[in-house]
Amino acid sequence: MKTRMQIDKITTNTDYAGDINPKTAWSILENFNESLLVDVRTKAELSYVGYPDLSSLKKSLINVEQQFFPDGKLNENFVAELEEYIKDELSNKEHHILFLCRSGARSAKAAAMMTQNGWVNCYNIASGFEGDPDVFHHRATVNGWKYEGLPWIQQ
Repeated sequence: MKTRMQIDKITTNTDYAGDINPKTAWSILENFNESLLVDVRTKAELSYVGYPDLSSLKKSLINVEQQFFPDGKLNENFVAELEEYIKDELSNKEHHILFLCRSGARSAKAAAMMTQNGWVNCYNIASGFEGDPDVFHHRATVNGWKYEGLPWIQQ
């Protein structure tokens, strides 16, 4: 697989490597062997709304909840839990880690947290899995992973 590619960023004025759109995220996952997608949504969100399907890339989604359902309490062990998951997957802190949530807010915070802990290439998928709400308050109709037609499943 390729090891170099231009990563198109939506925003670079961040505390992490930058904001990207879902199609750019897919391209990174496709082109970098040591790249991961971390979904920070709750297990309830993944169950009810769905989650990215990376099976065609021979990769697995990593889920570490940044907040817990139903009270929204922050996971104080988020960084340690994620580092435990990825220690065998990534050989160093320069590999690409992509963060996803519903709309891009929690995932931006996760990217910043991991960057503060020495991970260099942390990206936020700015529009998230479901994207921004439309005028009728429906999601997945304006932007986001689902809107872009990227692979996803719901179980």
